[in-house]
Amino acid sequence: MEKTQKGGRAMKKQIIVVLVNLLLLTGCAGTMSELGIKNGELTPCPKTPNCVNSQAVGEKHYIQPIRYAGTRQEMRVRLLQILEAEKRTNILTVQEDYVRVEFTSALFRFVDDVEFYFPEEQSGETVIYVRSASRLGYSDLGANRKRIEWIRGEFNK
Repeated sequence: MEKTQKGGRAMKKQIIVVLVNLLLLTGCAGTMSELGIKNGELTPCPKTPNCVNSQAVGEKHYIQPIRYAGTRQEMRVRLLQILEAEKRTNILTVQEDYVRVEFTSALFRFVDDVEFYFPEEQSGETVIYVRSASRLGYSDLGANRKRIEWIRGEFNK
């Protein structure tokens, strides 16, 4: 009888561990944010440090926009090539002046929303405003900033 009770407790512990893990993993995706361009600007970052935005005012969230020597159409084609070559990337929206993408982390499946806004080019150069933000959590350990710098580097190759 004692073996049956121990076996039952071990089974309950295993079930609890599995359920907790499922809850944690399914919660990592978060809900899709209301994003996009409003009055010529990307959505501002929240107060949490897990977001960068090239149109932000404060140093905490600000990142330089990406500059591309070429037309908006050429830049969009190059951007899509860069994004399509990256693993765990889901391109959601492609417009004449805007691209929205989801990046999913490998281990915990966290989802980050990344936006690219490129209004009319000026004197042969396209300015790409960017916003990259985690859907969940407080800190991203610099992942969003690193991602944008990596994309910038791909443009400069």
